[in-house]
Amino acid sequence: MKFLLRLAFAAVLATSLGACAKNKKGAGADGAGVDGDYVSGTPLADRQEGVSFLSSNVDRNRFAPVYFGFDSHSVEGGERGKIDQVAQHLQSSGGTVIVAGFTDERGTPEYNRGLGERRAQAVREALIRAGADAGNIQTVSFGAEMPADAGSNESAWAKNRRAEFGVVR
Repeated sequence: MKFLLRLAFAAVLATSLGACAKNKKGAGADGAGVDGDYVSGTPLADRQEGVSFLSSNVDRNRFAPVYFGFDSHSVEGGERGKIDQVAQHLQSSGGTVIVAGFTDERGTPEYNRGLGERRAQAVREALIRAGADAGNIQTVSFGAEMPADAGSNESAWAKNRRAEFGVVR
């Protein structure tokens, strides 16, 4: 009996340590996180010098945000027109756009950064499918930071589950 208990304990310990090793960098549920190579989005080496979503040379008001359902990173059909508009802009101007993913306040900071990144990546992929050049699209996740509505109710949460576009000037 003691042998079986020790064996069970060893199995649980090994499984737990394996899970920790996969998530050792403070990563979110999808592995996106904050470490030396990533700030929840486009690898730093691939980012345009001196450009961030919050910098003054980025127009964050040109395009409407894409909204998401609760705990989802699927781009719904009603949001595709917004993506097509941004893709057309990128095709005609050849500029750069930053897609920023956001979540509502529910969930851990790590999970929300991961979900925000999945949302930004889903919009990026939709832009590419719509004809935009992948090299002109960067992503970043802010998770629950920077809410569009500071309320704590379904109406506010729906506004915060979004991806925004920042057009680099």
